[in-house]
Amino acid sequence: MFTTTGSRGLYKAPLSKGLLLVLNCLTVMLTLLPQYQELFVYTLQVTQHQVWRLLFGRLICLDVKDAFCSSLLIYNFRIFERRFGTRKFASFLFGTWVLSALMDFLLAQAFQFLFDYEVDELPSGLIAPVFSLVVPFYRLIPSMPVTQVLGHIHITNKSLVYIVGLQLLTSGPFMWLVALSGLISGGLYHSNFLWMQKLLFVPAWVSCIGRYILEPLFSTSQPSSETPVGMGATLDIQRQQRMDILDQQLMLAQYNESTRNTRPQPQPQPGFLQWTRLFPSLRQRGPNRPPMQPRPQAEAPPSTQSPLLDNSPVAEEQVALLVEMGFTRTDALEALRASNNDINMATNFLLQH
Repeated sequence: MFTTTGSRGLYKAPLSKGLLLVLNCLTVMLTLLPQYQELFVYTLQVTQHQVWRLLFGRLICLDVKDAFCSSLLIYNFRIFERRFGTRKFASFLFGTWVLSALMDFLLAQAFQFLFDYEVDELPSGLIAPVFSLVVPFYRLIPSMPVTQVLGHIHITNKSLVYIVGLQLLTSGPFMWLVALSGLISGGLYHSNFLWMQKLLFVPAWVSCIGRYILEPLFSTSQPSSETPVGMGATLDIQRQQRMDILDQQLMLAQYNESTRNTRPQPQPQPGFLQWTRLFPSLRQRGPNRPPMQPRPQAEAPPSTQSPLLDNSPVAEEQVALLVEMGFTRTDALEALRASNNDINMATNFLLQH
């Protein structure tokens, strides 16, 4: 409930899975073989014959703590690979990786000019591209309140990601420089400054090679709740379906409670009463998803406001925004009608399911 990335693991995220497996395995190997760590140190003082240090030093973490935090962030950011596709996700990582290399050098020179201190080594690993993903995460993923701490501090579904990012930011003396480089690179690439998305991208032929060679190695099968069942649902599928229903009920209960806490005199909105009616249609968007069997106590009485919701006007710009995020127009219209044109609530539910 702290994130908006759903509960489907690494399904439809082969690049994220490959990064997690390969980079973490290399980090563990270098931890067990410390005599080879100096070959992968990220240093800005490289000679002509050591350019490879810029490549390996900016991919493999030498600190297990940094590798763990960056892996948590990559796992949470896998939602962008699901929604926008592996090629666009890889292009974003590649573009920000190249831009952050230039930003690292410029920031190091600026720091030396201002404080007369030469920056020689920087934290190793895929740190800057990971921080660059914070930019689309902040701009595209809506915040949904989950609970409150001490009655004043609001905990949202994005709080855990920011806490992990803060932990990674404070893990080294010059981690702030790499993080700032990643944020600047992510902002430039996300805003398509100077048409960078057309200059720095993964070519189609590279994407085809990865699709036929690497994707079968790192692809993840469909979750058990989405796998066709033939003669009937197994116990594991039924248990997963009950957990999904409970997760939906908890999300709605927490949202309603937070709404009552922030609004002293809430006005009744018909859209909020129709989420239970919205669940089956949105969860069965895939062609192979089995019909869900809702629990008897979760059934809601028939609502007399369904014709009003079906005919309620929907802002076309909100529909266009959801379609640009990767959703179908039918799901966007249905979610907006059910949420009474609340774009944040509609987007959050579509991302969860």
